[in-house]
Amino acid sequence: MYCTATCPYCRSAERLLERKGVLDVERVRVDLEPARRAEMMHECGRRTVPQIWIGGRHVGGCDDLHALEEAGELDRLLAAAASAPVS
Repeated sequence: MYCTATCPYCRSAERLLERKGVLDVERVRVDLEPARRAEMMHECGRRTVPQIWIGGRHVGGCDDLHALEEAGELDRLLAAAASAPVS
């Protein structure tokens, strides 16, 4: 997850993932490493944080993550990512 320390949307996304049992989120702090924002923009075409990947799939930002939860898709994505082989 690309994020910043003060972003309320980043915290909201983190809280949702924590409620889902995802405690080991890899965070890329673009506020501490500004060059990483360019990397993020190259990877997903978006400027805002958070930008979230689950199992290598870009799912979007906070609103996108919550929409997946509301649609009942988030659990499936998380389960698939947890069972995927590590390369």
